[in-house]
Amino acid sequence: MSMTKKVSLLSTGGTIAKMYNELSGELVFDAGHIQKMFKQGRSTLPIETINLMLKDSLEMDEKDRDIIFDAVQKSSKSHILITHGTDTMIKTAERLSTLSEKTIVLTGAMIPYAFKNSDAIFNLSFAMASVQTLSKGIYICMNGQIFQWDNVQKNKTKGRFETLL
Repeated sequence: MSMTKKVSLLSTGGTIAKMYNELSGELVFDAGHIQKMFKQGRSTLPIETINLMLKDSLEMDEKDRDIIFDAVQKSSKSHILITHGTDTMIKTAERLSTLSEKTIVLTGAMIPYAFKNSDAIFNLSFAMASVQTLSKGIYICMNGQIFQWDNVQKNKTKGRFETLL
């Protein structure tokens, strides 16, 4: 018996999507990061992937959140995974909070996927499993934990997400 759900993955950028450009010495976005991560993780899950934008979440504004909202709302899939920068993913989750008929999971990474010891593949894999098994609602999956969108904070000192105190 297969429990696989049809999932749409919306990529918005963030640290998870960055790699090191050896020529410029800068971190740059890699539009193919999701496919590379699934290949490295040996995933066989059929998934619809849509690159909405490649932005650092600190540079996102309300127009960007509207683009994300519209994409989620218009999606024919009821299970949505969003890769997002960690600094403002809670703000985006709040914007999506009125979409109560879908299961929406946001995830990201503290270290770019292309770097050694990155948390990106683990977070993406954990979030992919979570979006298929959680009930309807808005969640943030980071650090091996599932958080309700309105009961989580990013602890910048410890470099992890935690339940609100």
